[in-house]
Amino acid sequence: MPSRIASMDFYRDNTNLKWIILAVSIIISVGTIYYTNVLVDQLKEREKNQVRLFAKALEYTSNDTDNNILFITEEIIYKNNSIPTILTNEKDDIINFKNVSIDSLWSSAQKEKELKAQLNEMKDTYPPIEILSKDPTTGEVFGKQYVYYENSFLLTQLIAYPYIQLSVIAIFGFISYLAFNYSKTSEQNRVWVGLAKETAHQLGTPLSSLMAWIEVLRDDPLLKDKGFVEELDKDIRKLRIVTERFSSIGSTPTLKDENVYQLINNVVSYLTPRVSSKINIEVYALSETIQAKVHAPLFEWVIENLCKNAVDAMGSTGTIAIKILRGNEGKVFIDISDTGKGMNKSVISSAFKPGFTTKKRGWGLGLALAKRIIELYHKGKIFVKSSEENQGTTFRIELRSA
Repeated sequence: MPSRIASMDFYRDNTNLKWIILAVSIIISVGTIYYTNVLVDQLKEREKNQVRLFAKALEYTSNDTDNNILFITEEIIYKNNSIPTILTNEKDDIINFKNVSIDSLWSSAQKEKELKAQLNEMKDTYPPIEILSKDPTTGEVFGKQYVYYENSFLLTQLIAYPYIQLSVIAIFGFISYLAFNYSKTSEQNRVWVGLAKETAHQLGTPLSSLMAWIEVLRDDPLLKDKGFVEELDKDIRKLRIVTERFSSIGSTPTLKDENVYQLINNVVSYLTPRVSSKINIEVYALSETIQAKVHAPLFEWVIENLCKNAVDAMGSTGTIAIKILRGNEGKVFIDISDTGKGMNKSVISSAFKPGFTTKKRGWGLGLALAKRIIELYHKGKIFVKSSEENQGTTFRIELRSA
């Protein structure tokens, strides 16, 4: 028992765990992007200084003729082998370029077109660095040149790196989440099947004994015509149906064309004398011949669970309305409405989760089991169609018609 409760609490708190993991993931992501951006800004500034030095070197070599020119040319200008640069004059004519991807096999026109495209991209990236051409004697400026540049390939990779890293982490997290959900679902399935099979097994022995005792009571002349034996016989038949239901869990049930109206009335006929006389159960159908593909014992179990939940929600008085509708595309709709206390949005979103219950005493398995039966075995749908607090709730079941 403690292990079951711990397991239920774990799954119940799973939503909070997801939010914690999401918050931690966001913090890690923001921290990674922030730190990478700091590095990128530093590298950008460094490359900008390198290009400025490159431009100053060009300016120096064009205006001076001393012995330092060879050193400047070799150690500064030619050392730039990573930052793409284009040198232009005042008319935007391209004078020279470095580290720009140009295929040597291209024609002159193709090269010029590509260089112009690269130049326009550089203009949109950073402002150019100006080179002044001066008269070495008077110092008068007689011309200008401009060095345009863009991020090096290394810097471009560094900018994209955190987003690639986060994408990989997100994919890994998504795969882990799917694996966790699959593991959780498998564990829940084993719990369902084990619980159901063990319940059916445990019911078998006392049920056989009760069937024998009912035959003894049937022969007692004092109990004839009093109705006791007949009611006991109904309960024993009900127990046999319950045993069959539990035995069906874990195996693939055979779906047959069944009269839905008749199956629902069977459930209503059994429940009516066993609930408060102030609770009215009504069944509505435009046709009493509507059929659907169902497994009768399991389907009746779902209807019974929903009706019992409705009774609990209403207390000792109220109305349960069951409407059977024929829908489009070969579907049958069954709406089960009550006049109970209703549910708020948080309860609606958790209503079908195993272990969730608003009752002081309960396992929280009824609606979860109903969802499993309808969606897994019948390939249908079950959901809360509408609910208002202190007004009531309507559940809808969608089945395939015969």
